[in-house]
Amino acid sequence: METKKTTVVVVGAGPAGLATSACLNVKNIPHIILEREDCYASLWRKRAYGRLKLHLAKEFCELPHMSYPPNSPTFIPKNGFIKYLDDYVSHFSIHPIFNTQVTYAAFDHDNKSWVVEAENSQSVVKQRWAAEFLVVATGENSEGFIPPFPGLNSFGGDVIHSNKYSDGEKFRDRDVLVVGSGNSGMEIALDLYNWGANTSVVIRTPVHVLDETMVRIAMTLMLYVPLYLADAVALLLSKWKYGNLSDYGIERPTTGGPFYLKRTTGRSPVIDVGTIRKIRENKIKVFPAVERVDKDSVYFTNGKKLECDTIVLATGYRSTVKKWLKDEGWLFGENGMPEKSLAHHWKGQNGLYCVGFAQNGLFGINKDATAAVADITAVLRRKN
Repeated sequence: METKKTTVVVVGAGPAGLATSACLNVKNIPHIILEREDCYASLWRKRAYGRLKLHLAKEFCELPHMSYPPNSPTFIPKNGFIKYLDDYVSHFSIHPIFNTQVTYAAFDHDNKSWVVEAENSQSVVKQRWAAEFLVVATGENSEGFIPPFPGLNSFGGDVIHSNKYSDGEKFRDRDVLVVGSGNSGMEIALDLYNWGANTSVVIRTPVHVLDETMVRIAMTLMLYVPLYLADAVALLLSKWKYGNLSDYGIERPTTGGPFYLKRTTGRSPVIDVGTIRKIRENKIKVFPAVERVDKDSVYFTNGKKLECDTIVLATGYRSTVKKWLKDEGWLFGENGMPEKSLAHHWKGQNGLYCVGFAQNGLFGINKDATAAVADITAVLRRKN
């Protein structure tokens, strides 16, 4: 097998990979970008529900070196974000190699380079590259996670992960349980209700509830004041608008504000787009954690039971990095996420970097890509 040489190999052509490629092109650093799917940003193009929009204001969702058009809405809808990515790819002349699944990557200590092997999913042709630097940009949302609920295999209805959900039209008049109270789960629950489904949602753990304006205010404050002050303002606004939601099955965390928890645990606050109102009106029912599934019935930890014919698992994603990357403990833990502190999580040893693993959305991707390419540029400058 022929070994091709380049300066940087970027794995993944989602927003993280595109941001990295753009920064490398700005610095005129040769690189390739490998993508297992047949398009860039496949999660957005193929596995995002129709009503999805960016929950953060557009100024916090820009990729490096390119702002949104001035007439764009504050909160960018799905199709608007895809259009932004199309313009971004065109503007920075980004050319991913599609249908290319990386199967192996390791550092060659003798030749001081990264060896990356991949397989073309259409031709089954195997390829190999050698590069000074490797940027892992597959992100934290590489593969849908399905929890091993006892009895789930016995369920007689439909079970789908949220990445297969487009809209609720086909679920009209059906009894649907959404498992997961992150932003996707809560928004899908609202979408199902709006389409006429009898909707219930599992809220397993305490969550902070904010709206888009509260988040924008807090994130703007964090540019100028300590995090704890921004958290205090966000909590004050949340309590003023939503009050105590415990009667509806929603508990507020007792320790840590919404942005402190996001930074330290990766757990995002719920950014409410109307779901809470429907919960208060008892139009969307709330249940605690799932205990087990038995045919058409779901049993919960509070002893209650729900009969339903569809389960939507909005249970998140996980990284698949450890399936192919041999990093010798330099950067990633066994869960496929960086083990270093947040300030240094993007850099490993021997030219290994990651972009899109900060659990901080597009805002984190911008910072990671900029930092990684600045470091690569500095290393190359020292060598020359």
